[in-house]
Amino acid sequence: MLTPFKHHVPIDLIENLRWRKRLQERVMEDLAYADILRQTCVQDPIFFVNAVCYTYDPRRKPFPKVPFILYDFQESAFLDILDAINDHDLLIEKSRDMGASWLCDAAFFWCWMFRPMQSFLIGSRVDELVDATGNPKSLFWKLDFLLDNLPTWLKPIGFNKHDHRIKRHLENPENNSVIDGETTTKDFGRGDRRTAILLDEFAMVQYFGSHICESTRPVTNCRLFNSTPNGVANAFYAMRQTNIKRLTLHWHLHPDKAVGLYTRRNNVFIALDKAYWLKFDDPGAEMARLDALILGKNVPLPDGKKRSLWYATECDRAQTAREIAKEIDIDYEGSGGQWFNADRVEEAIALCATAPMVVGDLEYDEISGDPIRFREDPKGFTKLWVMLDGKGDPIVGHNRIILGVDVSAGTGASNSCLVAYDSVTHEKILEIASPYIRPEAFALLCVAVGRWFKKVAGIWPFMIWEANGPGRQFGAKVQELGYGSIYLRRNDVTITKRVSDIPGWAPTKEGKLVLLGEYRNAVEGGKVANYSRCALEETLEYVHLPNGGVGHARAQNKMDPSGAASNHGDRVMADALAWKGLGDFRRRPTPVKPEVPIGSLAWRQKVREGSKSRHTGELNKGWAA
Repeated sequence: MLTPFKHHVPIDLIENLRWRKRLQERVMEDLAYADILRQTCVQDPIFFVNAVCYTYDPRRKPFPKVPFILYDFQESAFLDILDAINDHDLLIEKSRDMGASWLCDAAFFWCWMFRPMQSFLIGSRVDELVDATGNPKSLFWKLDFLLDNLPTWLKPIGFNKHDHRIKRHLENPENNSVIDGETTTKDFGRGDRRTAILLDEFAMVQYFGSHICESTRPVTNCRLFNSTPNGVANAFYAMRQTNIKRLTLHWHLHPDKAVGLYTRRNNVFIALDKAYWLKFDDPGAEMARLDALILGKNVPLPDGKKRSLWYATECDRAQTAREIAKEIDIDYEGSGGQWFNADRVEEAIALCATAPMVVGDLEYDEISGDPIRFREDPKGFTKLWVMLDGKGDPIVGHNRIILGVDVSAGTGASNSCLVAYDSVTHEKILEIASPYIRPEAFALLCVAVGRWFKKVAGIWPFMIWEANGPGRQFGAKVQELGYGSIYLRRNDVTITKRVSDIPGWAPTKEGKLVLLGEYRNAVEGGKVANYSRCALEETLEYVHLPNGGVGHARAQNKMDPSGAASNHGDRVMADALAWKGLGDFRRRPTPVKPEVPIGSLAWRQKVREGSKSRHTGELNKGWAA
């Protein structure tokens, strides 16, 4: 979009106010000049905002009403938003206090003012943030502020606030354009038709986020997803993982926040705002002081991360590192209460992650589950971190293998996963992940893998799987095939941990906390050698849930028609179950035969059996004598 007239408007605050005063005086002298200005606003949206719009900032005393003068980064963002309208979706990820909500409202407002028959829908998670009189946080309050503070000669002809501004509705009688509002409930926008939709602070929508994405897709060509991060367990983050166009408004783009901008690489401080740092005799000492404020709140400072005087001050004021990750750093993982420590996981990746030695697929009888041969294929689903012998069988160091299984519905929403570990070295030796294999078919594959390892190890690998949801069909098939060594359910939150005769591990909120907590300790403590980079990276998608539990972020957002969201199959759960299987195997006591008291009935029976075993059935020599 061209902006041919914006250079006429001063961007210095005082000069801008004086220029606006002269503009108003000129209109009062020559009313025809108002038509010229109106056409200029139609052709140049930057001119419109900088020349006639006002915004609100209660931190500016004594005058919170200030001219809406766009910073350079805001000009670019404003035009990106306008380009998206009626054309494509746009995800706006931002640090707090970058003016993104005002920019979105201003873009809709400009279209409402000057484009005929436009229809916009704006939404937020609660009604007070959509339309609440006297609440500057609400989206309609901002629209009202923009409209109320326009020059009289620019307001829509025939506009009457009583008729054209009702609850969650703003109408332009001059061109029949409208802006409506709704709260972001499950059926937000469903069945509607809109020029564009704004979903403000969408990462804060705890429920129905995926349903809203589904219901709004056919409604409009343009959805503006605007938010600061709130972890990875929400539809905003899930949308970010798609090919959607993205607009990032990071704090360092703001000229007031970037005063004294600097970074550090290879233990050397680098001044990015050179003019500011020239004022210091020892800029390195001051940068180190600011770094100490940041690190004092456990905010990570990796090489190349930008910081400034403002950033260090805000870190010092914050209560937690999570607050900084969420409000300032646009750090999705740090803002969401991750279950696994990201630094420890990165260390595990650096230490363990390696390419598999063999990749391919195991061929097996599809009725009995008997293995036939392993076929190497770089596109195969099976990854092995052991070599194959001359017969094509795995070379294992020890005879006890643990198999961990997590089962999905096979609809593509998540993976069904099988992993194998050496019970002595705690090394991962196999991983299979596939999203399109049904539970019964996956059971056949897992049994075939178990028999393949039994062939070389001599004993059945111990198999443990999650029994709920698709795990029920899986477990039934495993038993039908006569698998020889399986996990029998126990109550892990009791002292006795009594074993039942029910196969498969049953997830509860408390049980899952224990399971993933123990696996987290194993990963972060270096007790397990997980060679799969994918599996280790997936740990970072596990987050604390609002109900106090722990879960996979994508499981909270995927709309799996099978209803398997609570049983979201993936590598991490398979690894955690295998670690539980390793623990159960380690804790299993070695059977010790009790001593038999001398003279007891059991002792006499033992003596008699011993004497019988010594009788050879032959007569002694000289018996006839």
